[in-house]
Amino acid sequence: MSDLKKAKSALISVFSKEGLEPIVKKLNDLGITIYSTGGTEKFIKDLGINVIPVEDVTSYPSILGGRVKTLHPKVFGGILNRQDNEGDVKELAEYEIPQIDIVIVDLYPFEKTVASGASEQDIIEKIDIGGISLIRAAAKNFKDVLCVSSVEDYKSFENLLDEKSGETSLADRKLFAGKAFNISSHYDTAIFNYFNAEGEIEVYKESIQNAKTLRYGENPHQKGEFYGDFEAMFDKLHGKELSYNNLLDVDAAVNLINEFKGEAPTFAILKHNNACGIAQRDTIHQAYVDALAGDPVSAFGGILISNVEIDKATAEEVHKLFCEVVIAPSFSKEAEEILKGKKNRILLIQKETELPQKQVRTCLNGVLVQDKDHKTDALEDLKQATNNNPTDDELSDLLFASKICKHTKSNTIVLAKNKQLCASGTGQTSRVDALKQSIEKAKSFNFSLKGAVMASDAFFPFPDCVEIAGNEGISAVIQPGGSIKDQLSINYCNENNIAMVMTGTRHFKH
Repeated sequence: MSDLKKAKSALISVFSKEGLEPIVKKLNDLGITIYSTGGTEKFIKDLGINVIPVEDVTSYPSILGGRVKTLHPKVFGGILNRQDNEGDVKELAEYEIPQIDIVIVDLYPFEKTVASGASEQDIIEKIDIGGISLIRAAAKNFKDVLCVSSVEDYKSFENLLDEKSGETSLADRKLFAGKAFNISSHYDTAIFNYFNAEGEIEVYKESIQNAKTLRYGENPHQKGEFYGDFEAMFDKLHGKELSYNNLLDVDAAVNLINEFKGEAPTFAILKHNNACGIAQRDTIHQAYVDALAGDPVSAFGGILISNVEIDKATAEEVHKLFCEVVIAPSFSKEAEEILKGKKNRILLIQKETELPQKQVRTCLNGVLVQDKDHKTDALEDLKQATNNNPTDDELSDLLFASKICKHTKSNTIVLAKNKQLCASGTGQTSRVDALKQSIEKAKSFNFSLKGAVMASDAFFPFPDCVEIAGNEGISAVIQPGGSIKDQLSINYCNENNIAMVMTGTRHFKH
């Protein structure tokens, strides 16, 4: 027996009328009876197409300022009846309930209203009641009813009408039902998160509608997807599709450069989520040159990011390097043309976008959720731990190094001088190893550490790190403090004329 059903009637109640006209005309051409309400009813009438007001079916007008229009047994009976159930068919006839085969709904724009900064009253009025109920009813009864639940599905529904002249298969109806429950669950999640903005109810709910399938995940044998609105954050000017690993590096780059927003020209080069070069200078050209000098080997295939426009002179230097992605708030016209010289190089303009306030990652059979580390160590946070004060230049370098340290994988040590990254030790199992790695790396690129500063993401449990640093000529240290043996490190610094400040804030990054 065929599961094809020929639609004879449709109920249309939508917020957005965009793309609705060809559907309405097609339904009319197919002889399908149309029921509607309010603004949608007027829209259809204005097209010169016959439409039956829902009020004529229910014998009730729209009441309570439009809050109640379709919530009536004669509407929901027409949707929820089982057409192969004798009792349901009998009741439809007894109560003069019209059969409804298609339901087309587009919900009130709750999320857009919240994002607009509207008043709470306006936001509450954009919580759809009738529409969401129609969607759930029609999707539940997909065996007999087809539910079109969003303007995003208007086109695919129109194509279905063209292909099958008003007939739908069970597979068609079930597919649209799945889309409908996706819409309803996303809508409810957005409403819940609005009411639970302060997190009083301890549950984790997230729903992201935008999905992009990636070429693969972290490795070629792994599948990968990105859920998010990439276009809201970036304008892509050029280059190949971003990979899973590209996206992780871009995320790390954005988080790091945001620490230098509004400051002097700063250029960073990242590899595997860590900065391998970063410098702050009077011009972005010089910032790039000095960032590259921090580790020209690791920079190969890296992610580059600037906090100001990239100009022609900088682009000419960047063009000499093989790099995956270049990010900036803007590119001069000449710079853009130069950087487009490599066909696969990805160029991104970073837009002003509000980023999530929470970090989420899978863990065991669940997820870990935490507040983002929004704390940036500032001058007023510093507590002098040693007898000698850091100089003004050292203080400037200490805060510069601290920002980099915060965005480098633990355990980490960052060495900096004259607002330039000399080297960092990243992801080591001991802080001493991190320091030794950074010293060895700095020396390999001919950096003198005399007068350099050291930043640590966590306290020193022993004085060994400050001793090693002092022997290399490092003159100032920034660390959170908090070890029961802090005084041992302080004593060594006092005895060897090293300035030390403590922030009171640890910046682990696992």
